[in-house]
Amino acid sequence: MYTEQINHIKSYTAKLAAAMPDAMKAFYSLSRASSIPGALDTKTKELIALAIGVAKHCDGCIAFHTRAALQAGATPEEIMETLMVTVAMDGGPALMYATHVLEALEEFSQGQAP
Repeated sequence: MYTEQINHIKSYTAKLAAAMPDAMKAFYSLSRASSIPGALDTKTKELIALAIGVAKHCDGCIAFHTRAALQAGATPEEIMETLMVTVAMDGGPALMYATHVLEALEEFSQGQAP
């Protein structure tokens, strides 16, 4: 489901890139530059992005940043703690979207429960 969502979004962002190449290049440049390790490592930055995706109720963001956080070395426990901070700051709506992260985590962990 979340892998399919990533592929679906990529197909449409490619159409946006074809129609608006300069704007999309600028967006992707900002995204890459903000992800480069500095005072914060990539894993921490992906956990922050995931928290914001949950708080903003963005399933696409949840898909991309759950996968990226795992790829950056985040553990299921670190993701769970990130979710609880997000829920503490954003309340019930974040709790509802936190469950989406658990679904994505299960999928990207090849069906293994967190």
